Amino acid sequence: MHITSISGSPSERSRSAWLTQFALTRLEGVATRSEHIAVRELPAGALLYADATEPAIARAVQSIADASLVIVGTPIYKAAYSGLLKVFLDLLPPDALRGKSVLPLATGGSPAHLLALDYALKPVLSALGARHVLDGVFATDAQLLRHEAGGYVPEPELLARLDRALDPLVPATRMRNAAELSCRR
Repeated sequence: MHITSISGSPSERSRSAWLTQFALTRLEGVATRSEHIAVRELPAGALLYADATEPAIARAVQSIADASLVIVGTPIYKAAYSGLLKVFLDLLPPDALRGKSVLPLATGGSPAHLLALDYALKPVLSALGARHVLDGVFATDAQLLRHEAGGYVPEPELLARLDRALDPLVPATRMRNAAELSCRR
């Protein structure tokens, strides 16, 4: 399975980018190839002027075309996905997500932003042809606490929701996690 992840966060140290990368690690056993697109690292001018011919943008668009699974991660700002993600998604062809599985992930300051996945992000994914959208996973800041060594520590309930969302792709995910939990006891 070729997996491409998209991080729509403008921040270098971002909960949503971390969650997106973490989802990729949960799929390591089934990925034949994985690529990560950090939209904030793409040329700003090309994004703003919708220049899909710029080489870095063209490579990112091709990575999505080649993928069978696309993971889309974004912070939620003012009840919507990030503007940075929006300018990138606007560069994609109309059917860029047709025939692919799509996993939407989002983070926000409070559960009040939970519905942004369903009411803001999923309609755009559908407009891009996505018909197999996995259960989205929303995490609050409190569910992803900063770790002193870098990164974040996810709450167990968040891990369980992420694994449930991934189950259609990796039926053994739940068994792997159960085995990990039994080893810790």
